[in-house]
Amino acid sequence: MALKIRLARGGSKKRPHYSIVVADSRMPRDGRFIEKVGTYNPLLAKDSEDRVKMNVERIQHWLSHGAQTTDRVARFLEAAGVTAKTERSNPNKGTPGKAAQERAAAKAAKSAEAAEASAGE
Repeated sequence: MALKIRLARGGSKKRPHYSIVVADSRMPRDGRFIEKVGTYNPLLAKDSEDRVKMNVERIQHWLSHGAQTTDRVARFLEAAGVTAKTERSNPNKGTPGKAAQERAAAKAAKSAEAAEASAGE
């Protein structure tokens, strides 16, 4: 059985609230789980202590039994100091989209044209 430590969504529309659960990877996101090991409330301020609550002992127990964490839960564990910080690289995330690149090129061309016109006078 492949175990995952992941988020299960709860709450109403536009008011999400997540449970951090240990579940079989074949189960649905909000379906059956083995154990609830914490909560995550994204609506609270980032510096709030109640934003992420985890039972670290139980998480370490499940990690020792071979459970894998999802990316979001891994980030929570890194912030709590439970696991070592891993290096992530996504060079495409910071680049602007196609339309924004076109707007930037048009703006640069327009400013270069204006500078050339004022220098020519």
